[in-house]
Amino acid sequence: MSQQLTLAIVGATTSVGQSVLELLEERDLPIGRVVALGSADEAGETVRAMGRNLDVEDVAHFDWAEAQLALFLCSAQGSLRWADAAAEQGCVVLDTSGAFISDDEVPLVYMGANPDALGDFRQRNLIALACGVTSQLLAVLRPLHAEVGVARANVAGYLAVAGAGAEGVSELAGQTAALLNARPVEPACFPAQIAFNVLGQCGHMLDNGYSSEEWRLLQESQKILGSDVAINPTLARVPVFYGDALALHLELLQPLDAEQIRAILRAAPGVALFEEEEGIPSPVVDANGRDEVLVARVRQDVSHPLGADLWLVADNVRSGVAQGALQAIEVLLRDYL
Repeated sequence: MSQQLTLAIVGATTSVGQSVLELLEERDLPIGRVVALGSADEAGETVRAMGRNLDVEDVAHFDWAEAQLALFLCSAQGSLRWADAAAEQGCVVLDTSGAFISDDEVPLVYMGANPDALGDFRQRNLIALACGVTSQLLAVLRPLHAEVGVARANVAGYLAVAGAGAEGVSELAGQTAALLNARPVEPACFPAQIAFNVLGQCGHMLDNGYSSEEWRLLQESQKILGSDVAINPTLARVPVFYGDALALHLELLQPLDAEQIRAILRAAPGVALFEEEEGIPSPVVDANGRDEVLVARVRQDVSHPLGADLWLVADNVRSGVAQGALQAIEVLLRDYL
């Protein structure tokens, strides 16, 4: 592999982009150059990458022939606008936006389940990466499904505002300050006040009654695990800056007691099981900066003979998206490029 490979990052100024750049500093990858790309409004801002300060360039004016690999950390609209153009110029594109979930020509990859699917990029030069909530869920579902089979997963998610981007973080901070000073607030990023509140909607609402983030979680999970695994998600937005939590209620195909489930999860990659004496982890205090999905409150469901209940928390930026993206880049560079 040439040491001069160029990696373009679209969305380098986002919180996920910053986390990706931090992880790049920690890894010894055969990348000679990183190009930071953003919107016209972001052009000229500075980010730190691989020991250097980089000026953010306008993605609209970038020549994709200059890069061999591109990581898209932007909105679905941005990916739909630029990803195909990059791929057509010979750049291998990793996309985190969910824009290509339903495209059968684009492999959907969760590195903890189907890393071999990365090799299918050649049809379109595009790879879709599972979102942070899907990655958090599958870190636990996959080892249990491989052991005894999962018939159904009922998921109640409590998602941080960082999942809505910098605008979500800014809105929570601004509303909190305003309300503490007895000033009124006007929601912009979210459909209602998020500070000191809980919203029963993540993303925009679809005609089928699900939110867009719920539907993405369902589609991605079934595409990776198989359509025979029923996924029933309800996701809420909570006034937390970073870190997601999931209350997971499973119906298994074969009985497992709580200790058997704990034993499986202790051995599962990317999972950190909190033992009873360690307490119950929370996203802010325990998951921040961690690469693993933290699991606790493992118990049998008294309402169902094959049921099990678990509590999951994760750093939705680092563990949820950035870690998977870096792992995918490492495998691509090692095995395919």
